[in-house]
Order: sequence, then C-alpha cells, then structure tokens
Amino acid sequence: QVQLVESGGGSVQAGGSLRLSCAASGPPSSNYAMGWFRQVKGKEREGVAAIDSIGNTKYADSVSGRFTISKDHVKGTLFLQMNSLKPEDTGMYYCAADAENWRMLFSLLPPQDARYWGQGTQVTVS
Repeated sequence: QVQLVESGGGSVQAGGSLRLSCAASGPPSSNYAMGWFRQVKGKEREGVAAIDSIGNTKYADSVSGRFTISKDHVKGTLFLQMNSLKPEDTGMYYCAADAENWRMLFSLLPPQDARYWGQGTQVTVS
C-alpha cells in the first residue's frame, strides 16, 4: 500500500511562487508514474504535470513553462515548482501514483483513476 502526503500549498499573490511536495511511503516500484492534478469545486479534476519512472515529464498547456515537476528517486518524494502563478491556478492540488496504469496517469487526460491519491493541498492565488 502506497501512501501519499502533499504539503506546500498556501495563499500567494499573482506572479508569486510555491513549491509543492508529495511524500510517498510504502513498497517502491520502479514502474511508477507520478503526477499532480488539481480540482476546483464544481469542476472536473485536471492534469497538471506528470513524470514517469525514467524521468520523462509532461505538462498541461496551461502550466507549461511556469511549472516544473521533479522527483527525488532516493526518497520517493515528488515536487512541483510553481512560478508566475495566476488566479486560474487556484485549486486543490493532488498527488497521484500508479504502476499498472502508468500510461494513463502520464497522459494527464481524463478520466483519471490512478490507484493512489493523496489528500490534497490547497493553492490560492489572488
């Protein structure tokens, strides 16, 4: 059983930066893809960024060039560096991981039904 715990969310003014972290614990898997997804109340969860087991990355068009996903492969911690934040980046940010369906997670496309999800961390940009 993999457990994911996000941290680093908060409130920031437009143009500011935040760094999200996702601490992963449990059995390691060399085939895991991990990603960040966000959701605004009343709207569908959307993919933000993903990283596969060998370090390939993928970004939503809306965040490309502003956000950077990375992973500490030793500790299994996932990061999302968010720069030049905009009000439309506001939402609950979730970390996800999957091995069996890693391609689906990596695509960032809906519907996302990754096996493991964190509880989320709120990001508010004003």
